[in-house]
Amino acid sequence: MESKYNQRNLIDLIRTPIVTEKATNLLEENKYVFEVETKATKPEIKAAIEILFSVKVTKVNTLIPPRQHKRVGKFLGYKPLYKRAIVTLKEGDSITLFPDV
Repeated sequence: MESKYNQRNLIDLIRTPIVTEKATNLLEENKYVFEVETKATKPEIKAAIEILFSVKVTKVNTLIPPRQHKRVGKFLGYKPLYKRAIVTLKEGDSITLFPDV
């Protein structure tokens, strides 16, 4: 598959899959949740998922959750910002997040 993006840069955009209760409920609708770079765009995320997992992506939704406060003693800080991508796959495609060990 030819892509207009550099394949090496695309692989670095996807950090980790997010495994929460809400994310596992989305698996039934063929949607997968990933943590991605904050500067990643929807077309770049789509191309990266298609290259990494050899699947067809139909839709990409992104969101940046609000920053959370973190207090250590009298010092107030923030947790780092991150971006979530909810990726919808074509009917029949799937990604194996937990391979059989």
